[in-house]
Amino acid sequence: MIPAASFWGSHQDLVSAVVTMGVATAIAFAVDRMAIARAGHVAAKVGEGPLSRAAETRLRLIRRLVFVVILVIGAALALSRFTQFERLATGILASSAVLGLVVGFAARQTLANLVAGILLAVTQPIRIGDTVTIGDDTGRVDDLTLSYTYIDPGDGRLMVVPNERVATSIVFNHSTGDRTAPATVSVWVPPAADLEQARGVLEPAGAAEVTVAEMTPEGVRIELKGQRDHERTQVGDEEAQLRESAHKALRKAGLLDRPFGE
Repeated sequence: MIPAASFWGSHQDLVSAVVTMGVATAIAFAVDRMAIARAGHVAAKVGEGPLSRAAETRLRLIRRLVFVVILVIGAALALSRFTQFERLATGILASSAVLGLVVGFAARQTLANLVAGILLAVTQPIRIGDTVTIGDDTGRVDDLTLSYTYIDPGDGRLMVVPNERVATSIVFNHSTGDRTAPATVSVWVPPAADLEQARGVLEPAGAAEVTVAEMTPEGVRIELKGQRDHERTQVGDEEAQLRESAHKALRKAGLLDRPFGE
């Protein structure tokens, strides 16, 4: 059996590094939980209810940035526990120019996305819950991370967009950052469908505005805007509800009976 003192003497650096990294991870999670609890406490204290889109977006980005920073500091402290690290660092610095060039080239996209994510958190051209159009794709912003923006197009898919593209592309924000902005969805009807009849059944289904957005040989896309709700305190499922009620109304009126593309 190996004596405890001998084991500690042989693996002191490794054990210290593991403990340091474990403590850093625990601190990162604790700070993250505290930030969530503090934000909820402040919102409840001022009587605002759930966080606004701007506050929620900024809080998520700041939480993730602080989490990464704490882990990086923990990793640096863990590496400093190794007595051989100084000699290793000397060898690495001897070829720092080549290493920096290789790492910089390999991580260019990652660093660009990270910087763009911080920029989006500060400037906030889009917020969580906003309906946006990037290129040819339209959907609701589901989440914003340090590297990617997650957009729900409403058709069961999840579009993941690098933050660099969001920051450098022309983005149409249909919600203009206003949580009371009406939900906007699109529904399709066959080319031979009676558009006046469609308008007549969609308006009672909750659409405040009904417009023909696109016509193709396969079908007609009708854009619906819901009612503006000034009492809304948080982003909900207004788009899903409007889309579902519109589909039920069209199906009940028999406007979806004819196959598409005929």
